[in-house]
Amino acid sequence: MPQWSMKKGKWCMADFLRPEARAFLWRWRDVWLGLAVVSFGLWWGLNSVGAVVWLGWLLTAAGGIWAAAGVQRGRFRQKGDGPGVVQIRERRLAYFGPLDGGVMDVNDLTLLELDPTAHPAPVWVLTGISGQRIAIPVNAAGAEALFDIFSALPDIKTGALLDVLSHTPDARVTVWQRDRPLLH
Repeated sequence: MPQWSMKKGKWCMADFLRPEARAFLWRWRDVWLGLAVVSFGLWWGLNSVGAVVWLGWLLTAAGGIWAAAGVQRGRFRQKGDGPGVVQIRERRLAYFGPLDGGVMDVNDLTLLELDPTAHPAPVWVLTGISGQRIAIPVNAAGAEALFDIFSALPDIKTGALLDVLSHTPDARVTVWQRDRPLLH
């Protein structure tokens, strides 16, 4: 039975949901919000008149796109609290880990790999132009922001990226590699 508690002078329902249920809802939050926008848009589109009908259908389409993108983001997010923190500022990626870390410009990224053999969790291995490597655990704090960076890479297939992440392979897998121009 959930217990109501008093925090900072206010009643809260922090214990109303199990932690696993809260984590599930939070992981798929973009999908839930997209579906709420779809529902509101459908209601407007079916129950209104005039220009509001078209606004409702436009809102339905936008919510559908939001929900579809949310499915991809939800598949990318990993559960657990991995070591280190990922920060992205002005196309510069930084990882601060307990044992290592590094900073790399996103434009310098030449190779993206997933290494499932790393301990305690699989890691993204990012290689730069100069050969610099950064290994980022898939469940590090802020690692969900990497989805935006990875999906913006030229010619990357986000479906393949998400499949590799959800079906953990036995050995290191190259997810994306920048095409190198021929010199002749």
